[in-house]
Amino acid sequence: MGISRRGFLRAAAGGAALSVMRGKGEAAQPPNIVVILADDLGFGDLGCYGSKILTPNLDRMGGEGVLFRQFYAASPVCSASRAGLLTGRYGVRGGVPGVFFPSDKAGLSVSETTLADMLKSSGYKTYCVGKWHLGTEPQYLPTARGFDDYYGIPYSNDQFPSVLMQGTSVIESPVNLNTITQRYTKQAVGFIQQNKDAPFFLYMAHTAPHVPLAASKEFRGKSPLGLYGDVVEEMDWSVGQVLSALADLGLDSNTFVMFSSDNGPFFQGSPGKLRGRKGETFEGGIREPFIARFPGRIPAGKRAPSFGTLLDLLPTVAGLTGSALPKNPLDGVDIWPMMTGEAEGVDRPAFLYFNDWNLQCARLGRWKLHMSRYNGPAFIPPLVQGRMNLRLLNPELYDLETDPGESYSAAGENAGIVADIRAKVESLLHGMPDQVRSAWMDTQNRPVAPNGLGEWPVPVTPGN
Repeated sequence: MGISRRGFLRAAAGGAALSVMRGKGEAAQPPNIVVILADDLGFGDLGCYGSKILTPNLDRMGGEGVLFRQFYAASPVCSASRAGLLTGRYGVRGGVPGVFFPSDKAGLSVSETTLADMLKSSGYKTYCVGKWHLGTEPQYLPTARGFDDYYGIPYSNDQFPSVLMQGTSVIESPVNLNTITQRYTKQAVGFIQQNKDAPFFLYMAHTAPHVPLAASKEFRGKSPLGLYGDVVEEMDWSVGQVLSALADLGLDSNTFVMFSSDNGPFFQGSPGKLRGRKGETFEGGIREPFIARFPGRIPAGKRAPSFGTLLDLLPTVAGLTGSALPKNPLDGVDIWPMMTGEAEGVDRPAFLYFNDWNLQCARLGRWKLHMSRYNGPAFIPPLVQGRMNLRLLNPELYDLETDPGESYSAAGENAGIVADIRAKVESLLHGMPDQVRSAWMDTQNRPVAPNGLGEWPVPVTPGN
C-alpha cells in the first residue's frame, strides 16, 4: 500500500530469494544486519585504503568481503548523512540539510521511515549504539524511530552539554570520552549475545575519530601517527570485537556487516589523494571507505568496480531481508548485485551532492559535474567562506575514473555530457523540497568569477 511498482517488485524479489535460501537450508532465519559507522573518518585512514594506521580487523574484513573504492556518504556533513543512511533518501527530503545542535527543536521528520522501522516491522530486534545527531526532542530520539533501545551521545562529542544517554535518560554528564569506544563495544557485544536466537539489527555509530580526540589507556600512545592514529586503531579493535562475538556465537555465516563513515576528515585525518575535506563537495569531503562482509554470500576479496552510497543501504537491506520498502520514494538503489559480483554496476539516477539546501554537483556514471561552489572547510573564516559561494559560469566536469582528484576539468571537450547531466539535475529538482528549489534559483542569480573557473570574485587579502 503506497509502495511504488519498482519498490514492490524489489521487495517481492527479496522475499522470494529469502524463501529459496531458507529452502536450501542455508539460513534458519533472516540475516542479521550490522552497520558500523565512523565519524569524520577519511578515505585514506584505513590500512586497506593505503594508510599507515594499523587497522588489521577492518583490513581482514575487506579481504573477506567486498571493498568499494568509490563509495559516498550521503552528505559532506554529519546529520544529513546519517539521515540519508537511515532513510535511503537525501537528508533535505526529511528536513535535515546540515547539522543539528543540542538546542535545536527540529529533527529528522517523523514522516520518514527509518531502516530500524523497516526491520522492526519484519520482526527484528533493533539497537542503536553511539552517536545519533538526528534530533534530541523525544519524538526524534532513536527509541521513537524504530530502535528498541539506545545507548550513546545524542549529538557530536564536541557539542554541549556533554551527555551520555541510556534509552531516553541521561546517565552521565560530562561524558568520559577516554572510555567511550570501550563502552560502546561492550553494549554492542552484549546486544548480540542477548539476541543470538532472533534476527537483529545493530546500528553502531562510533564517536571516533571526531574531535575532541580521546582514547583509552590501552591505546593512547600506541600509534606512531599520534592521538588520531590511536583513536582509529581503537575503533578498529572495536570492529574486531563485534566480528569475534558473531563468530563465537555461530552467527558469522548469517550476518551482513557493513562499515563506512558519515563524511570526510576534518583538519586531521587523510582524504587520501582526493581533493577536499569535511564540509566540501569535492571528493575528499564525501567519498568514504566502505566494506561489506557476509561469508558465503559475498565473495572474499571482492572489489566493487562501480560506486555506491549510504543511500543504498536501506534498499539493499530490504531486498536481502524481504522487508517491505517504505512508502516514501527512495533515492538509493539496491547494490547487492555489485557486492556479490553478479553485476558490475546498477542503474541509478544522477547522484546529487548537497551542502545544506544547496545542490552543487551531480555524478552520473564516471562523470561528476560541479555547477556551483558553496565549499569551504569548516574552519574557514565566515567572510572568506561567503566569498567562496559561487555559481560557476563554466561548470566543471571531472572523469572520476581517470581523475579522482578533480584536478582537470573536461567540460570543454564534453559539452554533450555536461548538457545531459544538467538536464537530469533539472528534472530531479522538480521532486525536491521547496527550500532546495529556492536555493537553486538563488544560486542562479549569484555573481560568477570573472574567469568562470570558480575562483573568488574579488581578491582576499589579510584583514578582509
